[in-house]
Amino acid sequence: MVFNGVVKYRSSTGTSAGRRAPTASPPTCAWCCWWPTFSGSCSAADSKDEETKAPPRWSYLDFDPRHFWHWSSFGDYVQCVLAFAGVAAYVTYLSIDSTLFVETLGFLAVLTEAMLGVPQLYRNHRHRSTEGMSIKMVLMWTSGDTFKTAYFLLKAAPLQFSVCGLLQVLVDLAILGQAYAFARHPQKPVPHAAHPASAKAL
Repeated sequence: MVFNGVVKYRSSTGTSAGRRAPTASPPTCAWCCWWPTFSGSCSAADSKDEETKAPPRWSYLDFDPRHFWHWSSFGDYVQCVLAFAGVAAYVTYLSIDSTLFVETLGFLAVLTEAMLGVPQLYRNHRHRSTEGMSIKMVLMWTSGDTFKTAYFLLKAAPLQFSVCGLLQVLVDLAILGQAYAFARHPQKPVPHAAHPASAKAL
């Protein structure tokens, strides 16, 4: 018997050979009940995978100091440098007649150059190692900075050149000292704990 698109079976109370005939139970639409749950779980899993796989994107236009210089695209670094150069050039053009501004700008320029080795110095100190650093490169740094500073001192260059040159030589010598100290006392590698399953497999 068909009722609202669902086939129902009439129960029979008749007997055959002295036994009662079994009653037919109405069939259930398992696919109709299971498909909404399956599709909902799949869409939820897909959206969860998309949220997991998509990392947050950071741009210098966000003006978030927590993510400064940790942006997602190389183009953000280029745009930031170009924007800084443009603003600095415009300010310099407006203040070119100020002796104080010119002297301050020159001092900041040579000071920035003198601090180029500080990030490497800090990294070596934090990792207690100079692994991956070229000793020959640091030796060439030290030689060039020493000759340059000697030239500044002999030619009686402005004070900021001599001071920043001496600072740069000291930073180079500190990096060489780290290389010597960490080579004599290398950091012991931390032993990795063996996984029980992998140990059992071996």
